[in-house]
Amino acid sequence: MSRLHGKRALVTGAARGIGLAFARAYRREGAEVMIADIDITRAEAAAAEIGAQAVHMDVSDQDSIEAAVAETARRLGGIDILVNNAALFTAAPLVEITRADYDRVFGINVAGTLFTMQAVARHMIAAGQGGRIINMASQAGRRGEPLVAVYCATKAAVISLTQSAGLNLISHGINVNAIAPGVVDGEHWDGVDAFFAKYEGKAPGQKKKEVAACVPYGRMGRAEDLTGMAVFLASDEAEYVVAQCYNVDGGQWMS
Repeated sequence: MSRLHGKRALVTGAARGIGLAFARAYRREGAEVMIADIDITRAEAAAAEIGAQAVHMDVSDQDSIEAAVAETARRLGGIDILVNNAALFTAAPLVEITRADYDRVFGINVAGTLFTMQAVARHMIAAGQGGRIINMASQAGRRGEPLVAVYCATKAAVISLTQSAGLNLISHGINVNAIAPGVVDGEHWDGVDAFFAKYEGKAPGQKKKEVAACVPYGRMGRAEDLTGMAVFLASDEAEYVVAQCYNVDGGQWMS
């Protein structure tokens, strides 16, 4: 039997990239999946492709979070698994960081993670059957970077929230853990590369080549490289795993 047979999963920011890879993996393992994304057109197309469902969700808006979580619970009959994947990247020298950009990125990466986790946890507690919550951190949350102060701080906050929520919610049978990817190729890193091209004067694509060369495994990650950990943490095999953050980064960071 598939490891997630009969489970119901909500994956945020899942219309593309890592979130979509997780949604695909969960479907393969037998879960019913709700793809939540601010881009509902793309979410619906992705859902149709993999046999999932889609819901509009803006994790920077509390009403949208509450509505999407309630709609997911109604349409799937409950929520057993949450993946908090929706996030934004930003970069700038410290003296150029704006309050507006800080508020925007913290609002999605930190507040979005916290309040989506809260809304889903309330449903899980009411159902009384426990659950699994997986937050997407980053190796950027393990250290600072000269141009990435805000993003690094948000991902450090995600790791801390995971630890506190994990200790708080395990009494309800809800396991909260996190995954910290390294450099993962795709649309997201195309945007990251553009920031470094701007601030470091690099040609487009140069930063990607540089970071890929620094990965001990020998290449940048792919979204599919993370799915094994995502399935494990969502499964009964991870029942005794609580408040942990796992690096899946080709050997870039050891902790």
